Amino acid sequence: MTNEEAKEIIKNEGLQRFNWYSDHPLRENEVGISGNNNNWEVYVTDERASVVQGSITVFDNESDALENFIKRLRTEKILFQ
Repeated sequence: MTNEEAKEIIKNEGLQRFNWYSDHPLRENEVGISGNNNNWEVYVTDERASVVQGSITVFDNESDALENFIKRLRTEKILFQ
C-alpha cells in the first residue's frame, strides 16, 4: 500500500482518530503511524493520550505498516461510532 492509497481509503471510508506521521501532538484514543527510511511504527493511544506500549508494532517496510494502520483505523471506527 502506498501513502496515496492509504489517504484515499481514509477519505472514502471517513476514517478518523489518527495521527499521520506525527502531524499533531498525541491525542486520546487514536491510531498513529510514524517512521523513517528504516522502520515504521503503528500504535494506539489510550484515554490519556499515551502510547499503549503493547500496541506498538514495528515494520521494516512502509507498505506493511500502512496496511496495519488502515486495519486498526477501521477497528477504531467500529469501536467509537
